[in-house]
Amino acid sequence: MMLITYPLMASIQEISARVGRVTGRGIAGNVCRHYPGWLLQIIVVLLFVANAVNIGADLGAMGDALKLLLPAPASLYVVLFGVVCILAQTFLHYALYVRMLKWLCLSLFAYVAALATVHVPWGEALKGLVIPRLTWSTDFLTTMVAIAGTTISPYLFFWQAAEEAEDIRVKPERTPLKFAHHQAPAAFARIRADTLVGMAFSNVIAIAIIITTAATLHGNGVTDIESSAQAAEALKPVAGEFAYLIFTLGIIGTGLLAVPVLAGSAAYALGEGRRWPGAGHFQELCSTRP
Repeated sequence: MMLITYPLMASIQEISARVGRVTGRGIAGNVCRHYPGWLLQIIVVLLFVANAVNIGADLGAMGDALKLLLPAPASLYVVLFGVVCILAQTFLHYALYVRMLKWLCLSLFAYVAALATVHVPWGEALKGLVIPRLTWSTDFLTTMVAIAGTTISPYLFFWQAAEEAEDIRVKPERTPLKFAHHQAPAAFARIRADTLVGMAFSNVIAIAIIITTAATLHGNGVTDIESSAQAAEALKPVAGEFAYLIFTLGIIGTGLLAVPVLAGSAAYALGEGRRWPGAGHFQELCSTRP
């Protein structure tokens, strides 16, 4: 599934980035110009609800993970992480916050480090990576749908386009490509390299998580895992203290990276859809719609 989703992820993220770079607005800003208002409202509401649920799940996972390291009520950590994320997104300058998020991506290498500490039958792992073994069961099909839904997810499309549009706003040398065709070759080359490398990085991390848990938890008969924090806790007696610690820190780093992207993509979509100030050049671009 990771090999199958890679070209799909890279393609749709590049398309989304091109939409933002060419037009200077996000996906919602383009939808409101070319499609009926009711369609935009349905899209925005669905995205907002899905992102809100995902944010809650990420905050809960971070709270449970930190509770493993520093015993205290998980709800306290959930509130703490929520407040930190809100303050950062509200008061930090866009360019500074983007740099912080890019550096925070390095925290995902915690999963690669965890993989390096466990014993893996690499012959079997690599064979399983490239040769599919289909099982027609509810669990198998549900897992396939879950992987596709989390790797090719609408919030990523909105975020990718909105980030390109926001970069145009904060970087004076950039102009929407529909007004500055001469910037297109360099912009498209950067976008393609960014999406190819970024999506490859994402899938490498996912593969590291899959192989780590398969070689340790599943290999020792631990299959009833309902949360990432439970996975980290179950790793401790199987893979050792270091793998447990690294995996737990990876959960926290992933959450801190995911929450602003989820919240930001929903905010951009909602702001452009409602034509609120701060949501790009909506006044000019959506003026054709009542």
